[in-house]
Amino acid sequence: MNVLVGERISIATFKAQTTRHRIMGIYNTDDIQIVFSDTPGVLKPNYKLQESMLNFSTSALVDADVLLYVTDVVQTPDKNNDFVEKVAAMEVPVLLLINKIDLSNQQALEQIVAAWHELLPKAEIVPISAANRFNVDYVMKRVRELLPGSPPYFDKDQWTDKPARFFVTEIIREKILLFYDKEIPYSVEVVVEQFKEQPKSIQINAIIYVERDSQKGIIIGKQGRALKKVATEARRDLEKFFGKRIYLETFVKVDKDWRSSDKELRNFGYQLD
Repeated sequence: MNVLVGERISIATFKAQTTRHRIMGIYNTDDIQIVFSDTPGVLKPNYKLQESMLNFSTSALVDADVLLYVTDVVQTPDKNNDFVEKVAAMEVPVLLLINKIDLSNQQALEQIVAAWHELLPKAEIVPISAANRFNVDYVMKRVRELLPGSPPYFDKDQWTDKPARFFVTEIIREKILLFYDKEIPYSVEVVVEQFKEQPKSIQINAIIYVERDSQKGIIIGKQGRALKKVATEARRDLEKFFGKRIYLETFVKVDKDWRSSDKELRNFGYQLD
């Protein structure tokens, strides 16, 4: 979505389950407004957090005027059959975008396209490379052609539906995804306790929640070095994002088994039904 909207709205890493929420990115020109809705990747849930992530994904099927189903040359077409069956039954136009074609070859790509055509015969299949912007302009052209006419939902100067605090939590979580391995990134939630904006600076206090005491120690690291690295890199990105000097303080707390708690998930803003 970042490439289509032209703004950095969704965090992006090489790890699965990077996106947890449904995020709207708004593309505006003088004559059109397109609202893109980025959702978590489709997965088979193993705990309540993942159930919420799947709910965000399926909710997009209800109100989409055009569906962009994004896959890549690595993912096998039969991985998420239940979800694909729902997509196949949709009445709205479907563009199936096969990303990362720069990592494949012509013969392998043709086989992937054929396999997807079997599953989604009504979909228009478009090979793309978001990294190289290959076919990105064509996708935008097709979206504009397929969208029904309607008045704009948002102001012309608005480019997302999320508040500033949301992007603080996402940028900090992105650094945790990049700097930690195994279960640590998936056991973390970030909450902004203070966001105090001044004309030239922003004071931010953020809490990183984990599920175990052992995870807290890993996040902090020896003599606090690991946490300091997260905060330093997050602060640099936040200064680019907001265009202001950022004063960032981070703290780590244990919230036992929060990923499986209805109460805690709702407190963190996840959709459970």
